[in-house]
Amino acid sequence: MSRIHRLTGLACAVLLASGLSACGDKVQELAGQPKLDAAPYTGTGVQVFTTSGWKAGDKNSWAQQLKTRAQYGQNDHSRSN
Repeated sequence: MSRIHRLTGLACAVLLASGLSACGDKVQELAGQPKLDAAPYTGTGVQVFTTSGWKAGDKNSWAQQLKTRAQYGQNDHSRSN
């Protein structure tokens, strides 16, 4: 009977130790990297990612391109008809 209690206690200790080891989460930060936030309409500065008809830095042009893309490019209902 004492052997069963010993095995049960050992199993509980192993389970407890493995459960507590999952609590050791490390901080996930980008060390040394500044966070550069910019408005999305300012663009990336890479010509490949710039569509024709959109001028980087122009907020109204950005909004118009989003409306056009949502209506014709990403609207499955309009593309299927």
